Amino acid sequence: MTASGELPITGNGDVVLVRQNVRTAAVNIGLSLIDQTKIVTAASELARNALVYAGGGQVRIEVVDNGLRRGLKLTFSDDGPGIPDIEQALTDGWTTGNGLGLGLSGSRRLVDEFDLTSAPGEGTRITVTKWAR
Repeated sequence: MTASGELPITGNGDVVLVRQNVRTAAVNIGLSLIDQTKIVTAASELARNALVYAGGGQVRIEVVDNGLRRGLKLTFSDDGPGIPDIEQALTDGWTTGNGLGLGLSGSRRLVDEFDLTSAPGEGTRITVTKWAR
């Protein structure tokens, strides 16, 4: 790991800052333009979810290296109400809000690794990684 940082997500301006910081990190490690767009889009969706459904949270942005290639690892965490049914929450079109229900499932498709841990009353932690090609 060569670089990392943590950002709060407490308002719409923070979602913009998350996008900007993720884009900068993606450019710095050499992700292609398409992969930059994918990781920034996933970050935006996950940051917005933390804000809308949990009232806020934080993201840790890490540059990782597995010995073969570099990647960008993002860990979103919050102390919100948690997700009672993770499988249902990852289903396209399912939403508890006013959105299209593509935030979690769409984010999962945009990244190379996706891990979601959540339980009612215990908040949510989502870790995603996008590797340079």
